[in-house]
Amino acid sequence: MINPRRVVRLLLVLGTGWAGACAPGGRMAPASYVAAPEAATRTSVSDRLYFGRSMPGGATVAEGEWRAFVEQVVTPRFPDGLTMWHAEGQWRDQSGAIVREASFVLELIHPDHPDSDTAVREIADEYKRRFHQQSVMRVRTRVEASF
Repeated sequence: MINPRRVVRLLLVLGTGWAGACAPGGRMAPASYVAAPEAATRTSVSDRLYFGRSMPGGATVAEGEWRAFVEQVVTPRFPDGLTMWHAEGQWRDQSGAIVREASFVLELIHPDHPDSDTAVREIADEYKRRFHQQSVMRVRTRVEASF
């Protein structure tokens, strides 16, 4: 049988953003009281890189070329891990036309350190050189990460 008190309590928890754990005395504890231990969370940087696949002359960066690039260039600089996915992008070129292009997106979560910044720039520079690209877009954000 459903306990009406539990239903009301659940609705209060969901409606007010309070965590489901109880503080001493049976009161609901705010979420900040039941957060993950501080040692598990660290301030990091998220670098998200957008790599266009179209090359001059109509060629495109093939899946195998991308995998080789990640293996040879990215992984040695960030061996602890990364996330990548396929995307479709668009932008307006100098003539005003909308250009659409298949892309690869790479996200790296790492310490905020000059060596990491250099490594990210080297990845973008090597992609531009290897695949004749004008640019690689980089979006850099400070994040709280825990594992």
